[in-house]
Amino acid sequence: MSKTVQITRYGGAEVLELVERAVGQPAAGEILLRHHAIGLNFIDVYQRSGLYALPLPLALGMEGAGVVEAVGDGVTHLQKGDRVAYASNPPGSYCERRVMPATHVCKLPDHISFETGAAMMLKGLTVQYLLKQCIPVEGLQAGDHVLFHAAAGGVGLIACQWAKALGLKLIATAGSDEKCQLALLSGASHAINYRTQDFAARVQEITGGQGVKVVYDSVGKDTWEGSLACLRRFGLMVSFGNASGPVPPISVAALAPKGLYLTRPSVFVYAHSRETTQAMADQLFEVVSSGKVNIHIAQRYALQEVRAAHQALEARQTTGSTILTV
Repeated sequence: MSKTVQITRYGGAEVLELVERAVGQPAAGEILLRHHAIGLNFIDVYQRSGLYALPLPLALGMEGAGVVEAVGDGVTHLQKGDRVAYASNPPGSYCERRVMPATHVCKLPDHISFETGAAMMLKGLTVQYLLKQCIPVEGLQAGDHVLFHAAAGGVGLIACQWAKALGLKLIATAGSDEKCQLALLSGASHAINYRTQDFAARVQEITGGQGVKVVYDSVGKDTWEGSLACLRRFGLMVSFGNASGPVPPISVAALAPKGLYLTRPSVFVYAHSRETTQAMADQLFEVVSSGKVNIHIAQRYALQEVRAAHQALEARQTTGSTILTV
């Protein structure tokens, strides 16, 4: 048996329930994993609320780290006793133990802790595909300006550091002066408090009226119009989240005056196979091991405190990464 957080209906944090669920043995292509730490992400909120509706009852959680207890037939890259971390579908990481597909599970280097592994996989792989693969048609070169919303969150702080390592001038937005300062300390070239400043106007000032090559936007509805205004000719709008609500229907004609590009990607479009997942993870492990990116874990909750964790995340009271401990 395993203590597991699940929902039987969509709603607020109150629908999260800690229950005992049976854990079987891994079938072909699966592993049995005991968690040491679990990552919390905004996609968990979307699934809990029903914005991203999945069949019920639903065990939540997309990210974790622990030790392999058994492997099923056909699993060759892992064995019993391996330290591992993952970002993976289907959801279900909010638990002590689980059986899950092995495809997206990667060996965790010995010098990276379980807590760091749990806090960085979904967020770090997201930053990898954003900065290294989901790039504007003219490419990204050292010295280019990029705009990154919610830059003091778990994804954002990794992005600030990784962008600096690539020589990019990342313009960060956040919802308080304290969060802006955290982004600057993490490598952002500029930081804008979007609650007190017009971020689109400020971006034009910073870039001398040129705009940025790419906007990475996980906020959604509240930042959509301003983000488009920040882009230069042939710029790329990357909408990869909906923290403030989904972007309303748009007219493609809005992209025409500057020949803009628009994409709505997700991490598993890029990490679509064992090989692509491992290649992305290798880059993440390398940049973390080098010290160029440090994983900032600012909040820790016990598994039974999951409701409080969700409430803090939704209220934008968190910075960096949040983990659940088991």
